[in-house]
Amino acid sequence: MKEEPEQTTRRNFIGWGLITSLAAFLGMLFYPIVRFIIPPTVAESSQNSVVAAKVNELQPNSAKIFPFANKPAILIRLASGEYRALTAVCTHLQCTVQYRSDFNAIWCACHNAKFDVNGAVISGPPPAPLDTFEVNMSGDDIIVSKRA
Repeated sequence: MKEEPEQTTRRNFIGWGLITSLAAFLGMLFYPIVRFIIPPTVAESSQNSVVAAKVNELQPNSAKIFPFANKPAILIRLASGEYRALTAVCTHLQCTVQYRSDFNAIWCACHNAKFDVNGAVISGPPPAPLDTFEVNMSGDDIIVSKRA
């Protein structure tokens, strides 16, 4: 006996079309949700030093935010002329901090947190101090580097 090939009926064709459409719709619906819940990993930058500013760019008792690796950092010129460099990301909610010359401290606007110019927590909810960097001069450039 010869086996007859199974013919695709109109009902089977429509059924497979609906199943395929439903699968495509569910994939389109859940893909962004899964990508949001499991974000891609961001590689840590291998950059160890950066030219943050020129020597005469900052006045005493002022600061400048500059990019360092994949996060912002802050370069502070104290009233004495000495330079300090710290990460500009608050350790509480990752907000960008700023230098406030009116009370000679680093201030986070998110929850009114304050850090001294060495990065230590003065007040507010941050659980840890700010990371500090080394500051060196090379000619007319101020170079900020990660601590070894």
